[in-house]
Amino acid sequence: MRLDINLATRPYEDAREFWGRWGTGLAVLAVLTLALIGWTWRSWSNAGRDRHDIALLQEQIAKRDQERAQAQAFLDMAANRSTRDQSQFLNGLIRRKSFSWTRVFEDLEQVMPSNLHLVSLRPEFNEQNEMQLDMRVAGDTRAAAVDLVHRMESSQHFQNAQLLQEGAATEGGGVSATIFSTYVPDGTRGSGK
Repeated sequence: MRLDINLATRPYEDAREFWGRWGTGLAVLAVLTLALIGWTWRSWSNAGRDRHDIALLQEQIAKRDQERAQAQAFLDMAANRSTRDQSQFLNGLIRRKSFSWTRVFEDLEQVMPSNLHLVSLRPEFNEQNEMQLDMRVAGDTRAAAVDLVHRMESSQHFQNAQLLQEGAATEGGGVSATIFSTYVPDGTRGSGK
């Protein structure tokens, strides 16, 4: 029987192989760490700029809110109430006068299915000064009313179209439906003006 005994105080190690394997891994980790530190610093710097911009915008909003409150307080004074009320009344008349029935009917004609007809139309302005259309339509089937809602959703003149109510038509069978939508005369979606 043969026993191999190493009597050396420092056994032989292949340092080149060790550093070749682990040194490459450490170098890759070091580069990755530096890249992550750089990315983190850049993100922190951008976030600081964003926080500064948000603070400026909040300051501007607070200033505008204060100016609005002062203007509202001025208009609420007893001496100015009649002028404010008259101004609101005249602005409402101008807004209603600027409503073009012809244009609404032209835009509805583009989206109205052939087997559906308009029974009534009531335009109103909401608190955001957007034109809301409350329409009553009648047709052969419910599918025609649903088709109108889908066509209105894809149109640039109608937004947030909803089929609110449906039922049997009073004359000759068929169905009637109430459709509600926001009307945008100039065709810019999302502006509400």
